[in-house]
Amino acid sequence: MRDLKFLSILSIIIFFGMAMSITVQADQIQLNAALSTPVMLADKKQTVFLRVGLTGLHLKKQNVAPINVALVIDKSGSMGGEKIRRAKDAAIMAVERLRKDDIISVVTYDHQANILLPATKATDQNRIISAIKKLRAGGQTALYDGVEKAAKEVRKFLDRKRVNRIVLVSDGLANVGPSTPKELGALGASLSEENIAVTTIGLGLGYNEDLMSQLAEKSDGNHAFAENATDLVRFFDHEFGDIFSVVAQEVNVTIIGVEGVRPIRVLGRDAVIQDQQVSVKLNQLYGGQEKYVLLELEVPPTKANIERVIAGVAVVYRNLGANTSERLSSMVSATFTDSPQLVETNAVVMTAAVEQLAVEKNELAVKRRDEGKINEARKILIDNAKFLAEEAAKYESKSLEELSEKNKIDAQNLDERRWNRQRKFMRMYQHKSKKQQNY
Repeated sequence: MRDLKFLSILSIIIFFGMAMSITVQADQIQLNAALSTPVMLADKKQTVFLRVGLTGLHLKKQNVAPINVALVIDKSGSMGGEKIRRAKDAAIMAVERLRKDDIISVVTYDHQANILLPATKATDQNRIISAIKKLRAGGQTALYDGVEKAAKEVRKFLDRKRVNRIVLVSDGLANVGPSTPKELGALGASLSEENIAVTTIGLGLGYNEDLMSQLAEKSDGNHAFAENATDLVRFFDHEFGDIFSVVAQEVNVTIIGVEGVRPIRVLGRDAVIQDQQVSVKLNQLYGGQEKYVLLELEVPPTKANIERVIAGVAVVYRNLGANTSERLSSMVSATFTDSPQLVETNAVVMTAAVEQLAVEKNELAVKRRDEGKINEARKILIDNAKFLAEEAAKYESKSLEELSEKNKIDAQNLDERRWNRQRKFMRMYQHKSKKQQNY
């Protein structure tokens, strides 16, 4: 209980039989903490999901934080022709959106990484665009080295008041230097510790989606599959829309179970669980978007007609508008009943839980397909689609209906001819769901 002393005690009124969540708001973030079962059955040990939603509030244009971005562009031989032309078009579009105080660098790589444009203020856009237009394709793929050099450029102007980001475009396998998903994931995790997020855009059907998604996931960046070179400008537009809407960085969520409430696991995100305390880090929050942490908890038996605190939630973050460290906190309670008819569920929380559980099944299907167990993978996906359809009806969820249909499509595309393409779509969907990516 001493760990909860730092949490503000809020006035919590939960009337018996009424589902309720707690919402609090600071200058840039709204916190909504809610249980999947706010009214639980008494005298029974049970599990419950706690959803901690964080919504960034819209910024006024003049309050948008300056950015420090490095573009990393694969210029290996496979990027020749339309691919490199479209990559240059996307990069130029991004440059044209920059303001004079923004920082940009451009790193290219083939068999080795080269700094095409050292980190510089975007005061002379014509010079930056001229440098990008000189890009030519040829050579192998030193992806790891490209990201490392980009990180060095970002570090030159690394600032807690800036949005620090690397945007990587590649169409090929990493075949020079470190080249496994584990190694690139470790690089992403180390950059996250410096508050640098890496967004990865895989182009075409030749790149390693495990490697690219791990790099993005471990740094809390975005990941996209651009099947055609013509998709690049659209994805860059989405990405820079996110970059220019960041309202908070260094977002640390702490959840503490109270009086015997035991954390089991966090779904979809990396977390540190120590005794009754759970810690999760989110690199950045965007205006007008919600990210959430979903925690499964074990609740001990509790007598009927009792209201009790289940967990305390604290969120500490850096407000980019004011350049200050701020805190939000909340307490989440439940009531207990001896009547099964009075047990209540929160559809929003349960929809999130169902989606994350379905993502785990989708990931398992990919693993089984990789092992050559096509029939087993197909059965997992068909069962997953049925599960999602049933839950969609129960919670009247359009999003779960759509995921059900998606799993049906996945199940139909496991043959050798279609698998490479389908696998990339599946990995993108998994990343998007776990990170609540906006595009």
